[in-house]
Amino acid sequence: MHHRSSVRAACLALAALASLTACTADGGDDGGEAAPRSLPTRTEPVETEPGADGAGDPYYPDDGNGGYDVEGYHVSISYQPGTRRLDGDTVVTATATGDLTTFNLDLHGLTVDSVEVAGQPAEFTREGEHELVITPPEPVEDGATFETRVRYAGVPAMMGRGALGENGWHVASSGGAFVAGQPHSATSWYPANDTPKDKATFRLDARVPNGWSVVSNGVEQAPTRGSDGWTTFHWREPNRVATYLTTVGIDKWTFERSTLPGGTPVVSAYAPGAEDKRQVEARLPEIIEFLESKFGPYPQSAAGGIYVNESIGFSLETQGRPIYADWAQLPVVVHENAHQWYGNSVSVSSWADICLNECFASYAQWLWEEEKEGVDLDARYRTEVARSAERLWQGELYDMGAGNEFSAVYEKGPLALHALRRQIGDEAFDRLLREWPERHRDGNASWPEFERLTQDIAGQGLTGFLLAWFHDGGKPADEYLYPGSLRR
Repeated sequence: MHHRSSVRAACLALAALASLTACTADGGDDGGEAAPRSLPTRTEPVETEPGADGAGDPYYPDDGNGGYDVEGYHVSISYQPGTRRLDGDTVVTATATGDLTTFNLDLHGLTVDSVEVAGQPAEFTREGEHELVITPPEPVEDGATFETRVRYAGVPAMMGRGALGENGWHVASSGGAFVAGQPHSATSWYPANDTPKDKATFRLDARVPNGWSVVSNGVEQAPTRGSDGWTTFHWREPNRVATYLTTVGIDKWTFERSTLPGGTPVVSAYAPGAEDKRQVEARLPEIIEFLESKFGPYPQSAAGGIYVNESIGFSLETQGRPIYADWAQLPVVVHENAHQWYGNSVSVSSWADICLNECFASYAQWLWEEEKEGVDLDARYRTEVARSAERLWQGELYDMGAGNEFSAVYEKGPLALHALRRQIGDEAFDRLLREWPERHRDGNASWPEFERLTQDIAGQGLTGFLLAWFHDGGKPADEYLYPGSLRR
């Protein structure tokens, strides 16, 4: 995710480089002797009981559900832009991780007409804002793979305002619609286990009136034109995907199609009024080639972008095909595509780990500017440190607390990673950038795991550095603020 204010921050930082090329570091003081501290061990979401109405993330304890692991979603919808009515029919294929006499799915707002489990009618109730509680006709045994089919309908709606803007189903000014939001959005239009730790494959069949078209994640298949004035569009994402990274866009899109040098399909879609973004998207192959040089082979089944003509407060790294607000320019395209490695292929274990997504995507913009525009990153770093307000230093980059995930990671995050690069050296840092997504491809991982890998690759103890930069609020002491070539 990239938010509008981070664009302004980047522009201000680059402008500052022109007038400020050196700075004097503040005097550092550790405040005397203190008890030695250690880095935390790996922190996982709390294990939940089978059938629990939450997946155990301490930040969002009601998100997701316990008792099963989703293997795949097959979402079928019909949408009428004129009335904004959606009719849905979703099949969730999952494996039970315990004996299930009841289990939950997450679904916001829409009216459920029927539920089937293993092809048989199942009882269901709604509880709270988003719990769909299902009682199968026969208990599901631990280890069994089962299908749950939910038929539902209604007018999809927003799911509430997050730190950067509204989450969920957005109605476009053209009369179309699109889905975007973090940490929530998917369950505004289909039932799901809405937690990033339960990634699954995703398949969409979306039926719309002729004249409208549909874009989504993954690989495009030929649309099916009916004799009733409606056309069904088909999309398949074979890679496992976190629910908030799935999307649908319904509009009168202008499509551009091509392939990357290795054969990966590229589909980019422009809403009416957003066609001028073609010149930005034209550099996508160059951006992906650059990111591959830093992070390893492109990890997604497809590439491209969805350009809406809306001034939403963020752009979002929806898997393989990011959604861009009308203000998005080239740095945002770099940022969202860096997420295809950091955040999408390797997803967080819990929302406390969000620096693994946003710190790295933000630093990818720095790396792009270093290689493509000749920016001196040491000078940029010193400039930003010298000009920084106290506010920049207060936020933690790991375990920052619910509601604070999308704050310090965009400005303090890239500073911290540049300091880490200078602390461990380019050779170790380059290896780290590639080995992390390779080691955890198509999975989930936590920040403490990253810290251990960093120390292993660096061959040095980094406890003080990592605590000062990532765990603590406040400006790091000089020994951590100016390591390596940053030291004066």
